[in-house]
Amino acid sequence: MNIRSQIILFSSILSVMILTADCMASVKNADLSNPNKYSAIRDSINNLISNTPGQIGVAVIIDNTDTISINNDFRYPMMSVYKLHQALAVCNKLDRLNQSLDSLVTIERTTLNPDTWSPMLKEHPKDKFTLSVKDLLTYTLTLSDNNASNYLFDNILDTQSTYEFISTIIPQSGFKIAYTEEEMYNDHDKAYANYTTPSSAASLINTLFTDSIISMEKQSFINTTLSKCLTGNDRIMAPLLNIEGIKIAHKTGSGYINHRGELVAHNDVAYISLPDGKHYSLAIFVKDFHGTEAAASNIIANISAIVYKFLE
Repeated sequence: MNIRSQIILFSSILSVMILTADCMASVKNADLSNPNKYSAIRDSINNLISNTPGQIGVAVIIDNTDTISINNDFRYPMMSVYKLHQALAVCNKLDRLNQSLDSLVTIERTTLNPDTWSPMLKEHPKDKFTLSVKDLLTYTLTLSDNNASNYLFDNILDTQSTYEFISTIIPQSGFKIAYTEEEMYNDHDKAYANYTTPSSAASLINTLFTDSIISMEKQSFINTTLSKCLTGNDRIMAPLLNIEGIKIAHKTGSGYINHRGELVAHNDVAYISLPDGKHYSLAIFVKDFHGTEAAASNIIANISAIVYKFLE
């Protein structure tokens, strides 16, 4: 990165930090009796992201009714967020086949990619090992394991069938699933073809926690597993970690560096329950960001803080 780019990036990040305090104050003092009572949160987020070196998309669904969206007309690469879509589709297929999450599969190490992100591969060093489908889904949802996701696409349910099932839950116009992690690994540009709008992602995780999609046992497993997600705690979760009584379930997605030196994607989608019974779904997508993952995470965390302060 040249000196001019560094100056622009530093200025943008500094602007985010300065604006956050002002945004939080305006949200805290918002008049909730106003008919357009959510305009303050929309304005605060727009102020926060106005000078960021990338495209930021946000959607919030509050108490299963009110929806706020920002930059929702753009398509954002999902990256590992689509492992949530995959988990639902896999569980639906198991339901149709009357099979349990404890169903076992045998995996040969030679079929896996040794160079992709895969805690599973490190934890199972043998040439051949056996895991349950539940184990594979746990790896994908809590650790974003790419080999586990590839195995599920190759052996349980492919990308097209996954897309078709999720299209029965949310509109097709809002998302697309076309390629596996392995295909994106071999051609980074394919990440742009696995896209979503923020409202589409927020709608999916909101439906997961407020409606019946698959069998109760499998849906409860996904919900509980998302609450144990170990990736991206510096994003939506960051401003909420030390607040008593808050419950958070989320799924992250992180992207490559493209040929322009931009971070293709840095995402987080969450369902958040507050101690007073309020709940909201929050989807934040960062696209083509000219900065570090830490800077992108900071923007996501600041947006999360604004939404929380408005609703607390």
